[in-house]
Amino acid sequence: QVQLVESGGGLVQAGGSLSLSCAASGLTFSIYTMAWFRQAPGKEREFVSGITRTGGSTYVADSVKGRFTISRDNAKNTVYLQMNSLKPEDTAVYYCAADRRSRVFTQLKDYDYWGQGAQVTVSS
Repeated sequence: QVQLVESGGGLVQAGGSLSLSCAASGLTFSIYTMAWFRQAPGKEREFVSGITRTGGSTYVADSVKGRFTISRDNAKNTVYLQMNSLKPEDTAVYYCAADRRSRVFTQLKDYDYWGQGAQVTVSS
């Protein structure tokens, strides 16, 4: 019964901030690389950011670099995405995903488990 549950989405004005959380259960969280993807209406799901098992390495998509920060707390089985300086083009459903491998991969097919998604809407 693996579950990934996102929270923290909502509506925010351009330039504002939001913080997303993804709480994992039913897996040994500390051995999973975690990632955030997003999908805007009519578009393919795309990689946003990933973080390795102990948080030692991260990878951030160019589109959000300098604005978004990924982190994790293994004691809480939770991965976070802090989103600052939000833009309308950041509007999407944001998904967390888990991969047992020890490096960050950026393809959807690389991930074994997915959350249900959290809506983030940025108004202009």
